[in-house]
Amino acid sequence: MKLFEQLNAWTDTEFCAALQRCCGASRWVQLMLEARPFSCDAAVFEAADRCWTQMNRSDVLEAFSHHPKIGANIESLRAKFQNTASWSASEQASVSQASDAVLEALSQGNIDYEARFGYIFIVCATGKSASEMLSLLQARLGNPPDVEWHLAAAEQAKITRIRLEKLP
Repeated sequence: MKLFEQLNAWTDTEFCAALQRCCGASRWVQLMLEARPFSCDAAVFEAADRCWTQMNRSDVLEAFSHHPKIGANIESLRAKFQNTASWSASEQASVSQASDAVLEALSQGNIDYEARFGYIFIVCATGKSASEMLSLLQARLGNPPDVEWHLAAAEQAKITRIRLEKLP
């Protein structure tokens, strides 16, 4: 069954639960629910992008709050992020193979990032090594807050897309 067919077939409750795993912004999930039915998979992704552009700051922060910190201990966060734990673990798989120095730098970088911007570092980790994520984190720490906000929101949109592709 194609993605759009599955999304159209689900009850509202099933649909919302599945999409909450893709993006933690409840308003985004509601807008996607209102966008149903979808005519094809491309329409699903177009709606996802369109709905994301309607998010305000609190919506985006809500989405961010559903992610563990890059490099954080996945086991200790499993309960908090139970619905997306397996996806987060696979998305951040390279972190488990990183050296202690890289892991410590990621941990400190996350602390510095959150202190500077007020939210956790968001990056689409799929396909990136821990060292690459650390380099991105360090580079983005120097961004002006408005530039970083747009970059982080764009990274969330990438993560959402990848997770939509993993459904059902």
